[in-house]
Amino acid sequence: MDLNEVIKALGNPVRMDIVRWLKHPKTHFDVADQLVDADKEGVCVSIIQEKAGLSQSTVSVYLAALQRAGLVKSNRIGAWTYYQRDEANVQLFLTQLSADL
Repeated sequence: MDLNEVIKALGNPVRMDIVRWLKHPKTHFDVADQLVDADKEGVCVSIIQEKAGLSQSTVSVYLAALQRAGLVKSNRIGAWTYYQRDEANVQLFLTQLSADL
């Protein structure tokens, strides 16, 4: 894991919010009408976009940066893409950060 890539991804407050929100998706997103279980499959990009109040393209760029950093993973189901935290990588980041600082 590239610590600098993760720190860079988390350096944007909205990207940090997205990672924080995805920790407990049913608390932070209106996923009642979503076709899949948010805890198991993730949250649809359009729902993340609505919560962030940004354009779809901006949120997609933010999610791509978080995915490159290893903090989130995507799941394509039909025409929709769902995102969830990669808990193993989040813990790896915290462990490495703690060891390095």
